[in-house]
Amino acid sequence: MNEHISLNLHATAPLQAALYLDHHATTPVDPRVADVAIRMMVEEFGNANGVENTHGERAASAVAQAKDRLAQLLGAEPRDVYFTSGSTEAIQLAISHSIGIHRDQLRIAISRVEHKAVIDTALHAERLGMAAISWIDVDDKAQIDLSSLRSVLDGGIDLVCVMAANNEVGTIYPIAEIVRKASEYGADVLIDATQAIGRMPLDLEELGAAYVILSGHKVYGPKGVGALISPVFEYASIFGLQGAHHPTPNVSGIVAFGFACELMAREGEAESHRLAQLRDQLQERLKSLVPGLIVNGPQTERLPHNLHVSAPGAPNDVVLSRLRGKVSISTGSACNTGAQEPSHVLRAMRLPDPYIDSCLRIGLGRTTTAADVERAAVEIAEAINDVRSSFSGVLDV
Repeated sequence: MNEHISLNLHATAPLQAALYLDHHATTPVDPRVADVAIRMMVEEFGNANGVENTHGERAASAVAQAKDRLAQLLGAEPRDVYFTSGSTEAIQLAISHSIGIHRDQLRIAISRVEHKAVIDTALHAERLGMAAISWIDVDDKAQIDLSSLRSVLDGGIDLVCVMAANNEVGTIYPIAEIVRKASEYGADVLIDATQAIGRMPLDLEELGAAYVILSGHKVYGPKGVGALISPVFEYASIFGLQGAHHPTPNVSGIVAFGFACELMAREGEAESHRLAQLRDQLQERLKSLVPGLIVNGPQTERLPHNLHVSAPGAPNDVVLSRLRGKVSISTGSACNTGAQEPSHVLRAMRLPDPYIDSCLRIGLGRTTTAADVERAAVEIAEAINDVRSSFSGVLDV
């Protein structure tokens, strides 16, 4: 039976692999990074907390080297690097710590386009009576409204939460200016740099933010590892029981994350330049193939690998169903998958409903080629135009 199945499988003509253009949701692990992770699991498998033997010492040394690599990429101090299971845990630790070091209810300011991990954590703290939220408005490009920020700061704020770059429309934020304004009011700043590291300049020592959030699987590292970088963080000060006993470090994930950051330090600038050119080619090709295509977000200050478009008249869920097995893109943040609700980012930008209902997020990556861009443009355009034609026919009836 198994032999028969095997023969049938070999007899089937291989299908063309689907293009992966959803690098904002996650990135494939770079094979060089995977090699490091496997070596740490199979050969250097010591417990980094167990430094009474050579295996543990080598594991602890490898973790320390990973801290150095993150610090070098971001202009931080290695002692300020705390590894976590990902960005979400790092965000929760940072906000819990800020709650713990303030005597009164924490006053948090959050832009309306922050990642759900930040918003949901702050809302949970507010429901528990530990925090009070003030909202910072954005414009139609998802850029921070600085007058709204000033107004919020005037009301009294302890912690400002803002992204370095938006995970949906790619907007890059003036984080240095935001940190400077917040510090004038005595407020700390949490920077979610998950999408930004290696793709835009970041010098954390110069920036002066209290908390910076990172995740491995956005930079061709493994899932399940991230980091909080903070010069003010102490486990003993967080609101909760974390830190009572240090967990066993995820050595293989941490070391792989560190090496992924080293690769971004060496290759990120050239990669970003290449991807920005490919993104622009894809944008122009799609605009030529899809009548009335709208590009959302800013045209200049945006992530180099980001393209966010709308095609009014083509519901995005139907377009994605036509692209299944051909091109992998998304309608927005992976955290909203299955939510069946419009993007809070696009709502905050006050985009018209036809734009929101037809939005598509495209994220290019390290292995994306010019041929991939051409193929993706044709496939996406055909799907949009086909859906428009189908819906137009229904409406005509």
